[in-house]
Amino acid sequence: MIHIFTALIPIFSLIMIGYFFKRIKFPSHDFWPQADKLTYYILMPSLLIYKLSTATLNSSNSISYILTALITIFIVLLILFILNKFLNFQADCFTSIVQGGIRFNTYVFLALADAVLGNNGIVLAAILLTFVIPFINILCISTFALYVSQNKLTFIYLLKSIVTNPLIIGCFIGGSINFLGVSLPVILVNTLDILGQAALPLGLLSVGFGLVLKEIKSSKKDIVVSSFAKHLLTPIIMFVIAKAFSLDNEMIAVLLIFAVLPTAPSSFILARQLGGNIPLMSSIITVQTLISSLFIIVVLNYFI
Repeated sequence: MIHIFTALIPIFSLIMIGYFFKRIKFPSHDFWPQADKLTYYILMPSLLIYKLSTATLNSSNSISYILTALITIFIVLLILFILNKFLNFQADCFTSIVQGGIRFNTYVFLALADAVLGNNGIVLAAILLTFVIPFINILCISTFALYVSQNKLTFIYLLKSIVTNPLIIGCFIGGSINFLGVSLPVILVNTLDILGQAALPLGLLSVGFGLVLKEIKSSKKDIVVSSFAKHLLTPIIMFVIAKAFSLDNEMIAVLLIFAVLPTAPSSFILARQLGGNIPLMSSIITVQTLISSLFIIVVLNYFI
């Protein structure tokens, strides 16, 4: 239990420090959106390129590992669709519930994988990112198309959201360099390493800046359903499927960390662009970020 707290406390402390900076307006409210953009487009891709290009990749069970995540996400989505038939959520609210139920916070994911499993954890997490990000984008955007945005979405929009994602690009470049056996210049490798080291702390501070506590007032049923899908259904289903595929302990650990994560702050952006319920999305992001530490402790302590 002690090593779990040792891994978790620094991560969630950085998130709380980020929220504290927001409250005292340090260095300014304009700074953090720009810092988040720097992290998303430069620092995180640098981290992923560096880790994947220099890793020793083991292909054993890799297909089953990826399929476990994809199957779990799809099952959770189906369960949410079934629940909606009985609970009759408003259309814009349901899109936020879905995003809360199947999306994940990349910064927290990589930070936890690194803290719990070290370099192997980050490599396994990066491999997962390559496949789950486009899959989740397709599912979320398709949900918007079905419920609220019939006239706003095209296949081109969907394709663009995937191929221009800097995290996918970073994973693809790093994986390709590794697969082709290309040797990067030492100066470039060291530069990527230094940039990558800044990604997770700055990303976690930005997560804290994005918390909006004042929005947690109504729509309790929506928040509960979304969080139930994210923090309870997803890890249970993930664990069962991972065991069925006989995955090794490291893969199961990364999958369960992924399963119990809070939803992505970028869910707010998609809700705003495509007609989702913005206040509800903010509430789901904030609640899940605050309570996820409890579920992560349970998962790490009893399942890993």
